[in-house]
Amino acid sequence: MTRETSTPEGVRTLAPMRSSALIAPSILAADFAHLGDEIDRVASVVDLLHIDVMDGHFVPNISLGPPVIASVRKQTDLFLDCHCMITDPLRYVDAIREAGADGMTAHIEAVPDPIPFLDSALDVGLEPGLVINPPTPVEAVVPYLDRCSKVVVMSVHPGFGGQAFLPESIRKIAELREIIDSGGLRTDIEVDGGVDLQTAKPARDAGADILVAGTAVFGAVDPPTTVGDMRTKLESSERP
Repeated sequence: MTRETSTPEGVRTLAPMRSSALIAPSILAADFAHLGDEIDRVASVVDLLHIDVMDGHFVPNISLGPPVIASVRKQTDLFLDCHCMITDPLRYVDAIREAGADGMTAHIEAVPDPIPFLDSALDVGLEPGLVINPPTPVEAVVPYLDRCSKVVVMSVHPGFGGQAFLPESIRKIAELREIIDSGGLRTDIEVDGGVDLQTAKPARDAGADILVAGTAVFGAVDPPTTVGDMRTKLESSERP
C-alpha cells in the first residue's frame, strides 16, 4: 500500500501518483456464513479488503472486531484496511494490529486531536489514516495529512451498508486532491459508501485513489465480473 521509496542513503522520497485506482470490497456486505469462500471469490481481482469496525456508540450499529480480523487474516494475504467507527480508536490500536490488520483509520470526529492515534498506529506497524463524515469539512483533516497514509471521504453516513452515494462527496474529493497534490503529499484519498458501477468513475475523476465497494461487489451475482466491469469503467479516468 505504501508509495514511499528510499534513496540509497536512506532519505525518504516520494513515489509517483497512483496511475490506477485500487478497489477494496467491504466484507460487511459479504455472506458471513461463507466468509472464507466470499473472500476467495474476489481475492485475485481486488487490491485490498476493507473491514468495518463499529462499536454501537460512535455509530448506531455493532459490527466486526479483532476476532473477525484475525479470521480474515488466516484466509488471505491481501492488505487488510480497518475502518474504525469507534469512540476510542487509540485504545484498540494494539489489538487491531495483533489481529493482523495492515491499516487502521479513525474518524476525526472521534479524535479531535488525532496525533496520538496516528503516531501510535504507525509505531506498531499500521498504516494510519483519518476519516471525515459527510457534514465535516475537509479543513478538519488538512493539518494532519502529512501523517496519514490515507484520508477517507465518507460518501454516506457511517454505520450501515447499502446506502446511496452522496453527490456532494465529489466536491470534497476534488478539494482534497488539490490540497494533497499542491502540497506534494503522498496521502491516498479513499472513498467509502455507495460506490458502484455508476459512482466509481465520478469519484475517480474527482481524484480518488481507493474505492470501497461493499454491496456492489459482494451483492453481485458474479463479484469478479463486477470488479472487472468497474475497472473497465475506470480506465478512462486513469492518470497517464
